[in-house]
Amino acid sequence: MKKHNFSAGPCILPQEVFKEASQAILDFNGSGLSILEISHRSSDFVSVMEEARNLALELLDLQDKGYKALFLQGGASTQFLMTAYNLLEKKAAYLNTGTWSTKAIKEAKLFGEVVEVASSKDKNFSYIPKSFSIPNDADYFHCTSNNTIFGTQIKEFPSTSKPLVCDMSSDIFSRELDFSKFDLIYAGAQKNMGPAGTTLVVIKENILGKVTRDIPSMMSYATHIGKDSMFNTPAVYAVYVSLLTLRWIKAKGGIKAMEELNNKKAELLYAEIDRNPLFKGFAAKEDRSPMNATFNLSDESHKETFDKLWKEAGVNGLNGHRSVGGYRASMYNALPIESVQVVVDAMQELERKI
Repeated sequence: MKKHNFSAGPCILPQEVFKEASQAILDFNGSGLSILEISHRSSDFVSVMEEARNLALELLDLQDKGYKALFLQGGASTQFLMTAYNLLEKKAAYLNTGTWSTKAIKEAKLFGEVVEVASSKDKNFSYIPKSFSIPNDADYFHCTSNNTIFGTQIKEFPSTSKPLVCDMSSDIFSRELDFSKFDLIYAGAQKNMGPAGTTLVVIKENILGKVTRDIPSMMSYATHIGKDSMFNTPAVYAVYVSLLTLRWIKAKGGIKAMEELNNKKAELLYAEIDRNPLFKGFAAKEDRSPMNATFNLSDESHKETFDKLWKEAGVNGLNGHRSVGGYRASMYNALPIESVQVVVDAMQELERKI
């Protein structure tokens, strides 16, 4: 039986994608070769890379607006480093809303002064700071749009004349935004776009070339742009599956359709969290993430009973991160609303048993 997969990442992907990707492992494009063994310089894979890069820009409505899309390696964690390497000359401004923001700040401090404009650490990152100012002399402003661990999401991004950099690893392609407000977006594929192993970077070219330091080739965005994201051997299979997922998103109606379904799933689960006295939400209501719903039992003595209920119902990956405890339901694009109903049913069953 297929599990209801609420894992935070690597996570659920569309069944249609799995089927096409599995066929490509045996025979890619009728070539008699597996996607796992074809040359990354072959015309077949060059076409995959080009389509993936172009489709990412199309879905984000950033075509012909001065942006380039790259598929790199090293996850968002390497982007913490690359962002600062390429953009930080003297000072950068960072909003600290969780574990990943904290790690990004740590890496940026290797290259210059970092101003933490605001932080929600005082309440274990359960909310998004609202009132803060970005220094006029900052080289850029960095934020994390969605916090997988704590279940918060930025609803409104600050207006700034500084380059706006955003880690969108856990909510890329999940909601409509004016993506042209951002100068650099990066996202690990393993949440909403594909398997672990590749990272999407979307960058406005005119923000590059402003730092005086020498940048190693592998750390330089300009290098990867100049080589069409093929400077070194890319993660061929991860890029291919990401392309299949991007095609799936487009076929389903694009980001607009994804957002509509994601909101329905989130409303269903959060309504039960708020209604059921046996549960309480972790994140501030106004900052709740539609992607990652975090919640706890009101009485931990019911944990064994509840865990048995959702596991017997075929649910996987509902345990919360150790930083928060309790439960975390990751409801990425490919998760059907029927899976959310299964969790809600388990919550209601617990209420009947107690």
